Amino acid sequence: MELRQLHYFVKVAQKEHVTQAAEELHVAQSAVSRQIHQLEEELGVKLFLQKGRNLQLTPVGQLFCKRAEEILKDLERSIQEVQEFMDPELGEVRIGFPHSLGVHLIPSIVAEFRKRHPNVKFRFKQGMYPSLIRDIVSGEVDLAFISPFPKECEHVTGEIVLTEELFAILPPNHPLSNEQEITLTQLKEDTFVLFSPGYSLRPIVWDACIEAGFTPRIGFEGEETETIRGLVAAGMGVSLLPDMALQHTSELQPARVRVAKPEVTRTIGIIRRSGEKLPLVAHTFHAFLLQYFAQHDLQQLAKTAAASSSASSS
Repeated sequence: MELRQLHYFVKVAQKEHVTQAAEELHVAQSAVSRQIHQLEEELGVKLFLQKGRNLQLTPVGQLFCKRAEEILKDLERSIQEVQEFMDPELGEVRIGFPHSLGVHLIPSIVAEFRKRHPNVKFRFKQGMYPSLIRDIVSGEVDLAFISPFPKECEHVTGEIVLTEELFAILPPNHPLSNEQEITLTQLKEDTFVLFSPGYSLRPIVWDACIEAGFTPRIGFEGEETETIRGLVAAGMGVSLLPDMALQHTSELQPARVRVAKPEVTRTIGIIRRSGEKLPLVAHTFHAFLLQYFAQHDLQQLAKTAAASSSASSS
């Protein structure tokens, strides 16, 4: 069975006339009749019945026509996807990221990119650290923002694009809330509000406390930066959050204090599959990302996040 036969068959079914189908296909009527006859012989059924000057699909012809149309539509979509894959201005970028970057940073970056490439589409997938690695390795996404940047992973490669400071956040009435900076040891008697297991910020805070000489006492756990901020502001404990997560203001606002010792930071990187070329559109976006982070320092990114936050709340 050939694709040409399916094309001819569907066209005759639509026109209910061999001559009209042949004219629209720009081929000889005999060629259309021959292909339909060969198709019926191969299937062992009659696909059409003569009805006056027109042709009518038999019941089995109707069933086959439905499937043939689906096959041709799938083929057309596949061709379009291949063409978009090869066109950096028309394709789709599949990108993964953790929730902590999805509130302001990712929307700001994508909006800036689409000013230059308005026809590029995006498919987003949020996830925790392990799932982002899996999504890259399995091919679910083309690129992923990840924090911390993986030190050793043979299946992924990438670049660190940002190193971000983590600040202590305290209830407004905390004895240290008005300090310019503190040591982490000064919080050893406090209850901590931490991210749930599996979230990358949890081990960063935990390891910093261990380095400061104590094991944090966990009172509450959450899965979003807004939840952590809200619980701390409500007096449920203390925590550490990255700079960009503290730009948004709300009625429940924790105090923000720099941690002088130990210095607590997180790396943010962009990863992709090792040993594979990115689709052209993803390659274009990746090049844009490297340029974007090279031209914007952390303070600029924080201001962008703050501006996005103000716009969304107004």
